[in-house]
Amino acid sequence: MRRRVFLVALLATALLLPVGSDAQKPIKVGFPMILSGPGALFGEPALKGAQMFVEELNAKGGVLGRKIELHPRDTKGNADEAVRVSRELILKENVDFLVGTLTSAEGPAVSVVAKENKIVFIAPIPKTDQLTAPDKLHPYVFRVASTTTIEGRTAAELIAGWNVKRVATISPDYAYGQDVTRAFVEYMKKIKPGVEIVDQQWPKLGEADYTPFINAQMAKKPEAVFSSLWGGHFVTFAKQAKPLGYFDAIKYNFFGAGEAASPESTKSMGADYPVGIWGNSYDAFYWQEGPAAHKEYTARLSKYLKDEYPSSWAIQGYIGMQALTEAIKKAGSIESDKVSKALLGLTIETPHGKLTLRAKDHQANRAQIYGKTVRDPKYPFAIMKPAVYVDPTKYMD
Repeated sequence: MRRRVFLVALLATALLLPVGSDAQKPIKVGFPMILSGPGALFGEPALKGAQMFVEELNAKGGVLGRKIELHPRDTKGNADEAVRVSRELILKENVDFLVGTLTSAEGPAVSVVAKENKIVFIAPIPKTDQLTAPDKLHPYVFRVASTTTIEGRTAAELIAGWNVKRVATISPDYAYGQDVTRAFVEYMKKIKPGVEIVDQQWPKLGEADYTPFINAQMAKKPEAVFSSLWGGHFVTFAKQAKPLGYFDAIKYNFFGAGEAASPESTKSMGADYPVGIWGNSYDAFYWQEGPAAHKEYTARLSKYLKDEYPSSWAIQGYIGMQALTEAIKKAGSIESDKVSKALLGLTIETPHGKLTLRAKDHQANRAQIYGKTVRDPKYPFAIMKPAVYVDPTKYMD
């Protein structure tokens, strides 16, 4: 009789537990990201930031009592490869969520995969407006990065304050370059109609020889240039442009969007960096005006990376994972439909302060740090000084 009672109790307990003891299984997160080629300059540290967040969270017990398990895959900066590895992560690795992609070609492509599989996808880096445009928006895609509209308009407002009338652009010929340049030009014409766009150059993404584009642009004699060449692409361009006198010709009135002033870019170029240009960055370890949480985050990141001057891109991987886990906690579930609803209007406390994902377009009010690059005796590479965090609110709609 006792044996029968024991077996009945055991069976009842088993029925109360999730099938296969899911409550004990790790929550799997696929992380498709550029980890090779020129884009790895930004992709590798973004992964490191995500890994640091996961290690810190798991040390505290994870979320809903479950550990997070990160599954990174190299997209190689190719949209087709990003789609392939994302499908593989979903169908073979059985990941519960996707966080990742870097380029504005990869993000929208993986968004389609997320929609097809009804799995939440958080994009921590792609900026193209197309990712969350009304005709592309669906319940499972969210972005904690800035956008091409925010970045282009912010740059236009800054350049509008310069004493220049002849402006040129040079941007990679794909979604990000096209979208951010259009946002820049349209806003510039609105706020300073006297400015003339005298030249626009469109090298392909991954161009190896920028010399023809540089010479063609210099022939038009612009007084200032807006560029959205990023990562290793910007590094290659700048190294070729500097000895040709390109930056001297425009008196360093050059704005490098695409994080051309990030520590990754300035550190990798060293003495070759065109100090005096303007640029932006998602983060800067030397940002003195940041909140206390940023100083604490920077100290932890420096220790984690074993780098006195830690990466700026780590914060995007970190915030992407932070948004996902806060939504899981709020939903009390890992079901994508429930987590998706929890992300709508979600506000999280990031190392840069409060960040909110708007319900109407799944877009975070994510700003960046902007400034003019200078030499500082404290560091062996250029930094922005002053480094100013520009509120994106007025540029978002």
